[in-house]
Amino acid sequence: MQQIRNFSIIAHIDHGKSTLADRLIQRVGLIDERQFHDQLLDTMDIERERGITIKSQTVALPYRADDGTEYELNLIDTPGHVDFSYEVSRALASCEGVLLLVDAAQGVEAQTLGNLYAAMEHNLEIIPVINKIDLPSADIDRVREEIEVELGLDAEHALLCSAKTGAGIDEVFKAIIERIPPPTGTPDKPLTALIFDAQYDQFRGTIVSCRVFDGTVRPGDTIRFMSNGAVYRVEEVGVFRLRLEKRQELSAGEVGYIIAGIKNISDTRVGDTITHHEHPAPEPLRGFKEPKPMVFSSIYPIASDDYQSLAEAMEKYKLNDAALVYQKDSSAALGQGFRCGFLGLLHLEIVQERLEREYNQSIIMTAPSVQYKFFLKNGQELSVDNPHYYPDPGSIQRAEEPYVKISIIIPERYMGAVMKLCVDRRGVNPHFHYPSPGRIEVNFDMPLAEIIYDFYDRLKSVTQGYGSFDYDFIGYRESDLVKVDILVNHEKVDALSLIVHRDNARQRALQICERLKEEIPRQLFKIIIQGAIGGTIIARSTINPYRKDVTAKCYGGDITRKRKLLEKQKEGKKRMKMIGAVEIPQRAFIAVLKSKED
Repeated sequence: MQQIRNFSIIAHIDHGKSTLADRLIQRVGLIDERQFHDQLLDTMDIERERGITIKSQTVALPYRADDGTEYELNLIDTPGHVDFSYEVSRALASCEGVLLLVDAAQGVEAQTLGNLYAAMEHNLEIIPVINKIDLPSADIDRVREEIEVELGLDAEHALLCSAKTGAGIDEVFKAIIERIPPPTGTPDKPLTALIFDAQYDQFRGTIVSCRVFDGTVRPGDTIRFMSNGAVYRVEEVGVFRLRLEKRQELSAGEVGYIIAGIKNISDTRVGDTITHHEHPAPEPLRGFKEPKPMVFSSIYPIASDDYQSLAEAMEKYKLNDAALVYQKDSSAALGQGFRCGFLGLLHLEIVQERLEREYNQSIIMTAPSVQYKFFLKNGQELSVDNPHYYPDPGSIQRAEEPYVKISIIIPERYMGAVMKLCVDRRGVNPHFHYPSPGRIEVNFDMPLAEIIYDFYDRLKSVTQGYGSFDYDFIGYRESDLVKVDILVNHEKVDALSLIVHRDNARQRALQICERLKEEIPRQLFKIIIQGAIGGTIIARSTINPYRKDVTAKCYGGDITRKRKLLEKQKEGKKRMKMIGAVEIPQRAFIAVLKSKED
C-alpha cells in the first residue's frame, strides 16, 4: 500500500483539468502517440464539444520514480459542473489528496472555492497547481496572491505547469508521491468498498467503479450493496488502464472495477457501500445519500406515434444515467410523455441532447420548474413539481419554494449590472468580499426558480463573459406563489400553465401571450389569448381575423346600407367563433417553451 496514491484533479470549468490528465497519461506511457487524442478521458461527443466533463472517469497510472520505485497512481477524475456536486463529493471521498488547478490568467473563480471547501470537508491533502503559465496573459504573482488570500493555502509550494506544453509535469508527479499520503486500511477486515461511479455495458451489465477501504474482493465472492440489500456474485475485478485490466483481486487501498452481472444501473447507487454477503461489515461508509432532482420538466414526442420509441429510448438512457428520475405523464395538448427530474439545468440539457443524438428522438420539453411545497389548512403538506397538481387556492395556508446561495466572482466594474440582475431575480441578503484588488465576490440568497431559466446566460452577457458562478441549495422559504393559466378563446391550455411568484406573474403571462400571438395562424374569427390567475385576467393579446371587404360594392347611397352589411358580417363572425376551434401548432409550444427574456 505504500506504493499506491489515490488523487483527484479539481478546478473551475475550463482551467485545464482534462488537458492535465492527458499529459499525465502520456508521461507514464499508457498510450502511444499514434492512438493519442485530446481529452482522452472524455468519451462523449458532448463532453468534447462543450469542454466539460459529465461522466467521471478513472485511470491507474504506473509511475517509476527516480529511485526506481514503482508506484500506482489512481487518478479519479471528477465532473466539472455544479449540477454533479454529489458525484464530485463521492469521488473525493475515495482519495487521499487533490491537485487544485488554478488558471494563471483567470485566477481563482467561484467553483475553485466550492471545490476547495469540498476537499477540505474530506480532510484531503491539497496541492495548488498554477496552470497555463505559457499564456501571454498569465499573471503568476497575482494568482499566487489570490491562492494565499482567498484560498488560505501556502502559495510558496504552489506548482507551476503548462498542461498544454507539458512544462512542469515531472514536478507534479513528484509532489503527488511526496505530499499525498498512501492509503490506509486492512486487507484482513470485512470488505468495505465505496461506489463512486458506475457505467452500463450492454454485454456485461453494470461496471461498478469503487475504492476498497478494507478487506479484499475476488472473482467468485458474493457481494451485497448495503443501501438496498441487492446480492450479486463477482465475475471479474480489475483496474482502469484506459481499458479494463483484469486482476486476481482488489485489496484495501486500491481503486478499480467490479463486474457482477448487474442488469440495472439503478441498483448501483453512487456513495453506496459494497460488502461481503457472508461476512458483512458492521456499518456502511458515511456520506451516502440519494441524488435528489432539483429541476423538473416534461418530455413529449413531437409526433404522438413516436411515444413507444421514446419510452424505449428513456429506458435505455436510464441504464447510463442513474440520476435521471422519470414517470409517465400526459397532456391534452401534447399527448403522452414523461415527467422527468434532473439534478440541474445542465443535466436537463445533456439528457435532451443525448436523447436527440444517440437515440434519434424528436422531442419537446416543457418549461423547467422546481419542486414547491404547499401547506394546506387541513394540516396536509404537498410537494408539487407540475402546475397540473397545484392545489385549490382556497385550501392553501402557505407556500414555500427552494432557495440557493449563489456565489459570483466578477471584475469590479460589472458590480452595478450584476447587482441589478440579482435584485431583479429576487436575490436577498447580499454579501461582498474582495479576494484581490479589482475583483469582487458577490453572494446572494435567491430562489432556484429564478436561476433555472436563463440566469447564467444573462450573467455572462452583463459581465461580457468574465463572471463565474456557483450555487448551493440552502433549503425552503415561504413565498407568495400563484398558478398562471393560459387561455386560448377561453379554453385552458394545460401544457402552458406555470407556477410563479405573484410579482412575476403578469410579466411571464404577457411574454407567453405575445409569443403565442406571433405563432398561432390567423383565422376567419377573432382569437383571444389570455393569462389568468384563477378568474382574474392579468394579460391579454388578440389575433385579428381575416376580413372580407363586404362594403366594396357599396359606392354612394345611404350609410345605413354599409352598416347593414357590416352588421350581417359581424353576426356571421360571431357564429363562426362559437363553432370554430383553434388548433395551436406544435411550433407555438416550442416557441413558448424555449422563450427567453428579450
